[in-house]
Amino acid sequence: MITTLADALAKQGYTDLTPVQEAVTDPDLEGQDLLVSAQTGSGKTVGFGLAIGPTILAEDGTFGPAGRPHALIIAPTRELALQVKRELQWLYAGAGATLASCVGGMDFRDERRSLERGAHIVVATPGRLRDHIMRGTIDLSDIKAVVLDEADEMLDLGFREDLEFILGEAPATRRTLMFSATVPPMIATLAKSYQRDAVRIATASKESQHSDIEYRALSVANHDIDAAIVNVLRFYDAPNAIVFANTRAMVTRLTTRLSNRGFSVVALSGELTQSERSNALQAMRDGRAKVCVATDVAARGIDLPNLELVIHAELPTNAETLLHRSGRTGRAGRKGISAMIVPAKMKRRGENLLKWGKLNATWATPPTAEDVTAKDEERLLTDPVWSEDFTEDEQAFATRLLEQHAPEKIAAAYLRLYAGKQSAPEFISDYKDGPAAKERAPREVKSFGPSKWFSVDIGREGKAEARWLLPMICKAGDITKNEIGAIRIQPNETFIEISEPAVAGFLRSVGSDMKLENQGTLRALDGPPELGERGPRKTKRDYDDKPKRDYGDKPKRDYGDKPKRDYGDKPKGAYADKPKPKRHAPRDQAPPPPSQQADVAAIQPIPGAADDTQARKPRHKPARRDHGEALAPKRGKPPFKGKSDGKKPPYKGKSGDGPDRKPRDAGAGKPKANAKDTSKRFVPPGGKAKPRKGLGKGGGAAPRRGKS
Repeated sequence: MITTLADALAKQGYTDLTPVQEAVTDPDLEGQDLLVSAQTGSGKTVGFGLAIGPTILAEDGTFGPAGRPHALIIAPTRELALQVKRELQWLYAGAGATLASCVGGMDFRDERRSLERGAHIVVATPGRLRDHIMRGTIDLSDIKAVVLDEADEMLDLGFREDLEFILGEAPATRRTLMFSATVPPMIATLAKSYQRDAVRIATASKESQHSDIEYRALSVANHDIDAAIVNVLRFYDAPNAIVFANTRAMVTRLTTRLSNRGFSVVALSGELTQSERSNALQAMRDGRAKVCVATDVAARGIDLPNLELVIHAELPTNAETLLHRSGRTGRAGRKGISAMIVPAKMKRRGENLLKWGKLNATWATPPTAEDVTAKDEERLLTDPVWSEDFTEDEQAFATRLLEQHAPEKIAAAYLRLYAGKQSAPEFISDYKDGPAAKERAPREVKSFGPSKWFSVDIGREGKAEARWLLPMICKAGDITKNEIGAIRIQPNETFIEISEPAVAGFLRSVGSDMKLENQGTLRALDGPPELGERGPRKTKRDYDDKPKRDYGDKPKRDYGDKPKRDYGDKPKGAYADKPKPKRHAPRDQAPPPPSQQADVAAIQPIPGAADDTQARKPRHKPARRDHGEALAPKRGKPPFKGKSDGKKPPYKGKSGDGPDRKPRDAGAGKPKANAKDTSKRFVPPGGKAKPRKGLGKGGGAAPRRGKS
């Protein structure tokens, strides 16, 4: 291993390398492309930092003056990119490395200036890095190594085109390393396209995945989800905890709820600015906040040193997300707890997630208020403060307290002060697993008892419905729904069953007119109504015990072997040449007028037709009256001759021979108006038509006005 990197590891407290770090630093793999799959929390960041060292460092293990970057690290999220930059800063501090970041949400001008000053290693997100390449603010001509961290997540987030563009701009002689928790087919395809003879390294196995994490599935009632989260946080009292939610709205709601309960909490979601997200993570690292409520994308790859508890407030959509969430704890050999809050309606989904992820979880109920109180007392008794030495001032003040108060009173006051610093635990209702749907006993139908039937003159045709009849009857008769039995709605009336003890009071409240809010008239019946022979509508259960049809000893009919049809000596396809009959006979068409018969004769035959007789037939339009041709009379209807009652002469047109008109030629009639002709427009009264601009070329364009 390079001396500068080994010294940095020793200074950071590393004694042994993790399996993935040992695999990628194998001297036999130096200079080769790598495709590495390792579980989250296995030290992949330090691993690829050590792997690219021999490629980008000089022989003495140091860098020269900063200029164009030598290494490019691409991460899917902003937080992960900044975290990788922090890890590589202490790893390459002894080598004199200069690092720069290109992360979305940051000031583009600051990033451009840092790139102009020079950098040895650039850590970036795909979108912002592509922006820098397209603007020419970064030069990749000296890139010797490219690392894709969490490559599967980048493809899931839709960065495939950006990655292909970036890898296409990098030199072909570069070294490409891909690190991913899993290797789906898309990753394998990307590796084949942009890696040269990559060596596959797999250090993660599903059977032993996250062995340092204790999985707990906590079954709660649907209304106790928030209370369960509070009690779990109070019971374990972890230095750092992450509560995962599926949506930004849920993150906002849980953050507000926990903040009101006295927890030091921060939020981490995509709707926050980059500075707010960075400040939230820094507050977790500094100890100013203990709980972080986050979404899956925002918390991808985050490494908090004291994170001991992960709570799934909402179940993830798949087992892979469950593994990534839980991988925030139990990192680098540390122990952690992953608690799934499983409401009753999501129990089957929780079981499937654990089965698909091949994880063994302990099913239990959330800690109760008594469990949280007992845990607080246990922590108080085992607190290291009891074994520490006290100063003279502290002992002097303790003597003053003993002089003024009894020891029991001082202890009780201290206990109250200690409990006041924590949020009070929540009450959790008892959770009981109900029997499965097949095991549930049928619901018992209790007898309604003696009753009396009434009739209302509103039925199905009058839009009668039980949902508004029931409250109307209860209000009019001053009874409750418990005194009302069956309601049978018929086409023109409705029958109502009322308990016998409540009938007297019901009739007094309704009154002698027997009116129900002026919407219906009530009438007492002498006995149960006759509802017909149809009875109530059948359900699916009525067909469960339907007996099968019994055919007795009657043998099944045997049709024997059906002989094949014999066509004789006819060859196969004998009917293929038979002409098909026409479905519709051709319509009788009137002969064209004499003026168009010459045009019909002049029509040329269709090219490629069998003979000249298959020429296309012309479409004959009747000649217009004002063009001098007589209209062909319609079949079955005589031409209109006008009214013959003597009141009004028939209309003869503008070309008639009236006393005030001169006869016109047959072909000089006024042409019919054309909608495409824009030369003449409507002129409003008292105004003058404005000339319109031409509509362009073509037959529909307005005529040009001016000198010709």
